[in-house]
Amino acid sequence: MVKHFCCTGVLKSTWDQVCTAFWQRYPNPYSNHVLTEDIVFREVTPNNCLVSRRLLTKTSRAPRWMERYLPKHMSSSAYIIEDSVVDPQKQTMTTLTWNISHARLMSVEERCQYRINPENSSWTEITREARISSGVFGLSRPIQEFGLSRFKTSVTKTMKGFEYVLAKMQGETPSRTLAETATERARETALAAKEKAKDLASHAQKKQYV
Repeated sequence: MVKHFCCTGVLKSTWDQVCTAFWQRYPNPYSNHVLTEDIVFREVTPNNCLVSRRLLTKTSRAPRWMERYLPKHMSSSAYIIEDSVVDPQKQTMTTLTWNISHARLMSVEERCQYRINPENSSWTEITREARISSGVFGLSRPIQEFGLSRFKTSVTKTMKGFEYVLAKMQGETPSRTLAETATERARETALAAKEKAKDLASHAQKKQYV
């Protein structure tokens, strides 16, 4: 079983600006989970496409019930491969990312295409597709649901991060509002409390059968 996710977003900046911002989007206030980014290789093809592969290291806090299936040194970080092709003639940029950490537990593949918005040539349209799968017998469904929820949150942060970097490039002074910060912290606190409650309930249920 595989979870599929598709969505389309728009950035109110030109395709050239978005492509430039793509390489400059880390760090930003919405990407604190991205620890490192390293270029594995980069080349220009005979038809003038820029092909790149990067290795990203990100924090990846798993829920408590999932942590028991991961070694301690693996439960808090993840390695991501990002391939990209920039075609200046067609004015498209296509990216493909996938995790190489915890892949047996959960695999997340994402394909994005950046192109000129057909309704407004000054805007950029992003088409995003994702496949989330798990081969853990008996736990694949909750793991996929968790992965889908985490992915949707990541998409929101990615778009806000892009907007932040684009604003800086255009000479504006972007700022993360107090309301946004408070809302995100409240959401993270609520999620942590929910996971703790699940963990306590699980332990309590086990004691009843001891």
